[in-house]
Amino acid sequence: MTSTNSPKMTYVRLGNSGLKVSRLILGLASYGNKSMEEWVLGEEEGIAHIKAAYDAGIQTFDTANSYSYGESERILGKAIKQHSLPRDEIVVMTKV
Repeated sequence: MTSTNSPKMTYVRLGNSGLKVSRLILGLASYGNKSMEEWVLGEEEGIAHIKAAYDAGIQTFDTANSYSYGESERILGKAIKQHSLPRDEIVVMTKV
């Protein structure tokens, strides 16, 4: 598929908050330390996925401090910094 006929991401407002979120949200439960589980995506692969998702129009990411003991949150932060993703466009959903 070429970029000229790629589908565009759609965005919605989250409740009455006015917060704009992508209709698709990338969940980061499987991002973290590969030594925990063999199916977990390591840092390098996770950062690449986050960048690809952002390039596809996904700007909303779901994470939690319980995902690989906080590693998913750290990987997301590193991806944002490493790729200079505009923080004012990124929505991070997390749980405590």
